[in-house]
Amino acid sequence: MVLGLGRSGMAAARLLLRHGVMVTLCDSGESPLVLERAELLRREGATVLTGSAALADTTAYDLAILSPGIEETSPLVTPFTSRGIPLIGELELAFTLCNCPVVAITGTNGKTTTTELTSLMLRGAGFRNEACGNIGTPVSELVDTEESWDLLVVEVSSFQLETIRSFRPKVAVWLNLSPNHLDRYPSMKEYRQAKLRIFENQTGEDWAVVPLQELEQDLPELRARTISFSITDARADLALHGTNIFHRGNLLLDVSETRLRGPHNAANLMAAFGCGLALGADLRRMASAILEYTPPAHRCELISERDGIRWINDSKATNLDAMEQAIRSVKGPLILIAGGKDKGFEFAPIAPLITGRVSLAILIGEMRHRIARDWAGVPVSPVGSLEEAVALAARNAAAGTTVLFSPGTSSFDMFRDYIARGESFRRLVGELSKNGFPASQEAAFSNPPASLTLTASQPQ
Repeated sequence: MVLGLGRSGMAAARLLLRHGVMVTLCDSGESPLVLERAELLRREGATVLTGSAALADTTAYDLAILSPGIEETSPLVTPFTSRGIPLIGELELAFTLCNCPVVAITGTNGKTTTTELTSLMLRGAGFRNEACGNIGTPVSELVDTEESWDLLVVEVSSFQLETIRSFRPKVAVWLNLSPNHLDRYPSMKEYRQAKLRIFENQTGEDWAVVPLQELEQDLPELRARTISFSITDARADLALHGTNIFHRGNLLLDVSETRLRGPHNAANLMAAFGCGLALGADLRRMASAILEYTPPAHRCELISERDGIRWINDSKATNLDAMEQAIRSVKGPLILIAGGKDKGFEFAPIAPLITGRVSLAILIGEMRHRIARDWAGVPVSPVGSLEEAVALAARNAAAGTTVLFSPGTSSFDMFRDYIARGESFRRLVGELSKNGFPASQEAAFSNPPASLTLTASQPQ
């Protein structure tokens, strides 16, 4: 049984079919996309149940494969697990059939960028590899195919790690941890425990690439050999001095020569170099490969600069730590567009930074009024749509201002995903430019109308 007809579920089903397994897929949805995928997989030899038929299935399956977006407590899942049917995730399934080593990368922020960097830099050093996992391509799509890989570089989420058994990366990377997904986990403790499973099956033959401070203070004792990195501590194996990355005193890369900016990206680069160290790669060739790298879309992406106003798309910022990094990377006057789905954490911890850096916070989505209360005293304006937010930002941005779209939470209350959210922002900003919106002719927000200032004492 494969639970879920998303991309991971489809990849898992096809992998099993290639191995001669009798496969049934269950999905409680019946959207046009689900029904289209169901018909496609039926033609490929699978049985597919959707809607009420999926929820009523009582077959005694040998194994259930769970897609990462579905919780184990879902009504789709519990009828199977309550009957004692073993449950694993798509990542675990793919790993059991994978014939090459795995580099696995986790963390609250920077996973996608670091996965891309590591894959690119290792290719530059001669390793045939592919970036996959939570980054977009399920591991099951790359396993047992005609391609021959030296290794796979896998972005892994806490959701994927919940359902592993034997998953054992040759190199495990731990980037950072900050509040996130508290709509799924009861507390940070459970979220952290899920993430820590990346090290669970490693032995002394494997490697863990981790921040020095967390290695010394926060992480449990690791069985794997360790490589440390730090943007502040010269004792680390990989350390940052100014814009230069050093490995034990030897210069590897001047980050200013790349298209990556900010200390968080220096940390991502050091983590990628750490993977190369673990694998015995030529670090000079890795450094050369990064010089033409372009950061992924929707992460501190400059999408327009007109009339002296910079518009930055940071839709991928789905937690406070990512938002904080984005704000700290901006110089000069700043208008922030934030908000989205309620993921169970508060925005109060970042209020001092907002007070010091943001001239106007325009708030959207399910959390907009809660954020306004958390940011009492900060000039805020809750609005009903992203369209309204962009228009309001344009009316209040003067030359020299940066408009930063960094939501600080996920998109699912208003958009399909952060990509759709970021593309919508890009389109709206493009329409402003196309229509010649007179942003620079409006008054700056130094004298805002009283109606735009909302404090916690005012009604929501």
